[in-house]
This record gives sequence, C-alpha cells and structure tokens, in this order.
Amino acid sequence: MLKKNQLENLLSYAMKSEADFAEIFEEDTDHEGISMLNEDAEDINRSVVAGAGIRLYKNQESVYAYTNDLSEDSLYALIDDLREALGAKSDGPAVHLEEVVIENAHPIEIDPFSTPLEEKVDLIVRASKSAKEVDEKIVKTQGSLASTRQYVQIANSNGRLVRDVRRRSRLVLHAFASDGTRMKNGQDSPGASKGLEYFMKERTPESIGKEAARLALVLLDAKPAPSGSMPVIIDNGFGGVIFHEACGHSLEATGVAKNQSVFAGKKGQKIANEKVSAVDDGTIANAWGSQNVDDEGNPQRLRVLIKDGILNEYMVDQLNGRRMKEASSGSGRRQSYKYEPTSRMSNTFILPGKDKKEDMFKDIKRGLYAKRMGGGSVNPNTGEFNFGVLEGYLIEDGKITDPVEGAMLIGSGAEILQKIDMVADNLERAQGMCGSISGSIPTDVGQPTIRVSSITVGGTANE
Repeated sequence: MLKKNQLENLLSYAMKSEADFAEIFEEDTDHEGISMLNEDAEDINRSVVAGAGIRLYKNQESVYAYTNDLSEDSLYALIDDLREALGAKSDGPAVHLEEVVIENAHPIEIDPFSTPLEEKVDLIVRASKSAKEVDEKIVKTQGSLASTRQYVQIANSNGRLVRDVRRRSRLVLHAFASDGTRMKNGQDSPGASKGLEYFMKERTPESIGKEAARLALVLLDAKPAPSGSMPVIIDNGFGGVIFHEACGHSLEATGVAKNQSVFAGKKGQKIANEKVSAVDDGTIANAWGSQNVDDEGNPQRLRVLIKDGILNEYMVDQLNGRRMKEASSGSGRRQSYKYEPTSRMSNTFILPGKDKKEDMFKDIKRGLYAKRMGGGSVNPNTGEFNFGVLEGYLIEDGKITDPVEGAMLIGSGAEILQKIDMVADNLERAQGMCGSISGSIPTDVGQPTIRVSSITVGGTANE
C-alpha cells in the first residue's frame, strides 16, 4: 500500500487543476476458489487483484482512471491525464491527510487463507455426500467454496484517509435429481462476511447439501404453472430479490439524480402500502453485504428507505449527492479499483410486520405460493420486471397443493409495493451478487413472507 506522504503528494498534484476534489482508491485482494464435481476436485485457483483508481471532480463532473502499476511514475502519469481532462494548473491546495481509524465490526474466527486445503475440500465433500444421502434420485453434485480477502485504502483531498479489510466466504452446492427421463437442479449458496466458522456453527455443509437435494426433488415432481392474474404469496429470504431489483435499484441515486427512476422526486410521498417499511443496512455484523466503510471511505450506516409506506430516503454516493444536493449516505460501492463507485445497495430488505404466514393463505381461492425466487430482469428506469419462480406451489381453497414449474411474476416495483396487503413476522435474508455500472458486488436481499393481492403470473399450463 502507498504510504501517507506518497498519497499526500499525489493528491496535492491532482489538485493542481480545475478539480475541486480528488480521491485515490487502492486495493490488494486475494481470491480463492475450489470447485468439485461430486467428491472430486475439478479446479483450485488463487488470484490477486491489486491496483489503484484515481478520480477528480469538477462541480458535478468526474473523470476516472485506474492502473495496476503502483509505481510513482505510473501514478503521476495517470494523474496528468486526468488533470488535462479537467484543465491543468500550475498551483493548487496542499493536501494533508488525517487517518480515521474505523473499528472492525466484522471480525472472523477461522481465516480460509490460513486453513489447510484438505479441510476446505472436506467442507464441499460433506455437502455433496449429504445431498446424495437424501434420495437415490440425486445422481450428481457440483460444489464450490469461494473466499475473498480485500484490503482497501482510500484517501481524498478533504484530508480523509481510511483503511479497511473485507473478508467473505461462500459455499455453493448444486444437486441434480433424475427420474430417468428428466433432470432437475437444486442449489443452496449461503455466504457471509465471516471465515470458515460460518460453515461449522451456522450453515453446516450437511444443511446445505440437504437443502439443495430437497429443492431438486421438488422440481422433479413439479407440473406446469398456470397463468393469469392472481394473489401471490412470496416467501421470506431470497423472495426479497424482487424488492431489491424492482424497487431497490430505483432508490439508488445513480438513477434518481438523473431523473431516470420511477421514484425520483417522491421523497415524503406514499409509494407503498402502509404495512411496508424497508431498509438498506450496511452495518449488520458479518452480513454478506456489510462493510465498515463504503468504497468512498464513508462510514456504513442504516438507511431507512421506506417507512410505513412513505419514501424516506435514497441511497446516495458522493458524486450523485452533489447533483441532488444531498450528503452521501455511505452507499458508494464498486467491484474493484477498475470501477468508479456509484450508489449501490448493501443488505436491503423489507422489515417484519405483524401478520402471520399461515393466515395469508386462508381466503385465497386460487393463487401461487412462491417459496423461492429465481432470476429475472428489470428496467431500472420504470421498475418493470419479470422474475422466475424457482420453487412454487399452487394455492387452492386456502391450501398449498401441487408444486409447479415455469411460473414468471410480471409487473412493476411501484405497482407491487402498493399491492402488498400482508407482511409476516418471519424476516430472513439471503445472499446474492448484484451487477450495475460499478461492477458486481455482494449484497443481501431479504424480507418476511409477504402477500401481493394481485399480480400477473406467466405459466405454461394449458388451462
């Protein structure tokens, strides 16, 4: 990592320009991945990502460049390009840095990078064997264990110097079930800002293997889903991906600042049923999407996005905050030094309500229970979405009946927020990777079980 005096000199040189702000983001990241087919290792790799990204602001404009060559000659040449882009000057303010020491809220117990390889391989083997023990129809497994250790150093012309370390681990298992004619894939993929203790104390390999196998077997017996407009109950955990994609992205300043969001200019207005409150909380200890500071060096915090149906705040990064005349909310994130940060989610979820899950089904004559959501697509400007239901069941006369496959939920974030008429008290979160203009980042999605009074379901059944 660059020394404090080097950073001060580089930033002071960057400010010899028309820029009114300069920042250096430096990282040194280790990645390790172990992949297995059944109980045989297929690939074991380690990689290092190291470099620096430099950006300058002039009012509401920014210029950004990055390099993996951290020699002073390379960095000064990079800054020269940025100075020329905004307008170079012969003098500017001297930058003096003051390090801000941030308490680590996400300590780990067992460092994957210090753990013998055979112990890490054994975690995947245990998950694989556990899946196969569920049923003889489980004919194949694919598993992986991914670990990341990222050191970052962020310095800017306001005099702020922050250092942070982020560590994450994730175990993924795919179980394939076959009845001789069809094959279906179920998976489970928990992760956290923790070390390997997470898979010893909380989500054991056995629990992961059994869940992947359970889902594969359910899908093997599923029949085509019906279509039409109907009430839908979306379960907790990864069900929150719809709020994340169709609503959360529309609350990021990336789109709001440019008036390219359906929720732009609606702060203080009712945008959801009064039963809906939602937050983005980057401070949850050891959560998958948590950080001590964001990628602009600002402390992470709890952001109350929606309170009792009222839009309360947006997720704001520094540059878009200038455009919106708002302070940063600690939401600036990026995949690596190769990306300029922008406003992004961390751990985003609907808060628990007072309803009971079992009461949601009672008055539904015909509907869909979306126990587990899959992938989909969304228009970030309008919030219009279509999402696949990975594990779904018919609701008939208030009862959960047959498993179905091929169901798609179609609608818009603004519409679905208004149609949520019940919110249960069983909040859970699940892990995912979120893509946007600043790269792919780890995020938690989540919610309690919710009921949407009516939503369009696309299905393949001939009714």
